[in-house]
Amino acid sequence: MYSTKKSIPVGVDFLYDDKRVRKSLPEAEQKRNGESKMAKTNGVINSNRTLGKINKEIYGHFSEHLGRCIYEGIFVGEDSEIPNTNGMRNDVVEALKNIKVPVLRWPGGCFADEYHWMDGIGPKEARKCMINTHWGGVVEDNSFGTHEFFELCDQLGCEPYINGNVGSGTVREMSEWIEYMTFDGESPMAKLREENGRKEPWKVKYFGVGNENWGCGGNMTPEFYGNMYRRYQTYCRNYGDNKLYKICCGPNADDFDWTDKVMSLITDQFADAISMHYYTVPGSWEEKGHALGFDEKRYYETIEATLRIEPMIERHLDIMSKYDPEHKVKLIVDEWGTWFDVEEGTNPGFLYQQNTMRDAMVAALNLNIFNRHCDRISMANIAQVVNVLQSVILTEGDKMIKTPTYYVYEMYKDHQEAQLVDCYLDCPEVTCEGFDIPLVSSSASVNEEGKMTITLANPHLTESLTVSAQILGNYNNCEATILTGKMDDHNDFENPDTVQLAAFDGASLNDGTLSVEMPAMSIVKVTLA
Repeated sequence: MYSTKKSIPVGVDFLYDDKRVRKSLPEAEQKRNGESKMAKTNGVINSNRTLGKINKEIYGHFSEHLGRCIYEGIFVGEDSEIPNTNGMRNDVVEALKNIKVPVLRWPGGCFADEYHWMDGIGPKEARKCMINTHWGGVVEDNSFGTHEFFELCDQLGCEPYINGNVGSGTVREMSEWIEYMTFDGESPMAKLREENGRKEPWKVKYFGVGNENWGCGGNMTPEFYGNMYRRYQTYCRNYGDNKLYKICCGPNADDFDWTDKVMSLITDQFADAISMHYYTVPGSWEEKGHALGFDEKRYYETIEATLRIEPMIERHLDIMSKYDPEHKVKLIVDEWGTWFDVEEGTNPGFLYQQNTMRDAMVAALNLNIFNRHCDRISMANIAQVVNVLQSVILTEGDKMIKTPTYYVYEMYKDHQEAQLVDCYLDCPEVTCEGFDIPLVSSSASVNEEGKMTITLANPHLTESLTVSAQILGNYNNCEATILTGKMDDHNDFENPDTVQLAAFDGASLNDGTLSVEMPAMSIVKVTLA
């Protein structure tokens, strides 16, 4: 929530002069006679003031050779009894197309820096097997490789985002992979591609030079990686009309020193964007808590933890601005989401976890944040698309379910490629189980047809909220959709529809004022036309 006003009204939550300003509702306004009182927030949403385009890639996804994400989750092979097209599960593809997946990152993650692409081309029976040392120590047969990934992207209608191997790979290996994928003409790699059944080159826009090179991608210092990046990206050539959008490995969470030192070594001459990873982890990495069966304190701890991403983003952007005052180098949050303890009885290296309304709320809060920073954030990729961490889809054999997080993406998809507009709301904040929680998160956009999409999230477990906003613009019709439930409500294979979208009659537009009666623990999408 942004404002250019010099005065700061009581209760407002917005950015001004790069500082977070928050004021809580007085205790008397929160409670009356020992009973909870419905909170209220007022504001203005100005469709005439645009703040930047929300790139569709902010709604991107991530697929790694990890657990059952690709194998079983997406790719079952052409001979599978599960309905498929060229090996890709039809049910999963159709579900992902419905939420308009704009970009898909592959092959990792940590796996990217031990992946050698030539092992994943040619006849499947002749491809080399390897041990996936990062994720479960299982055998990787490389039956899903470059050609299969582009087949998946073609079916989804999305942009491929390729992550190259810096940690254990060579400059030549990376250079030849790009030639194999994108060169149109006579060359050794183009000839090899044709021999493997593909004459025409693919279009590759997004290319990451390494992954988490501060950790699993080589345990490098920022100075070492920065110079390695300069070297490797030199040989990432643009062939024909294919122009690579080069992505430099950025920081882990609040590692501001990494951003500072890497940015000092790169400019827009060498990089189009720098990545950032942040996982929402309540507790500690050693004891993250379960995806199910958590209490209210752990819920609010999770919400507070996820909201920390915004001040981190702002500080990283400030550092980037020091070296790039024209903001040519963008920020990409290409791994984000919740990370809890794995489900009992599953391989600890597969990172399989259930998905609840808590995860949906985390997704809504983060996507609103990314929307509001769309002038600097060009992409975000939730981890991961199927069966791993905060997935939008879970599969079990031939069964498939959509998670609560999936429905957030379905609600928010109309933001893609729309113009962010000024959304100014008071933001009451309450203390819950020792954690400061804002009662509303929001973002608003207007598409080319003039339709406005407003997304609101109330993360409080018991406090309902009345939103009253003056709408500046010519709108007459109001429709709304809601996602709500108890904090641990989830969909499973016995009850796949416990959490789902519903039409919402608690939103109305009268004389230019939008009124939304938001229940506790709810996410609401309002469409104005």
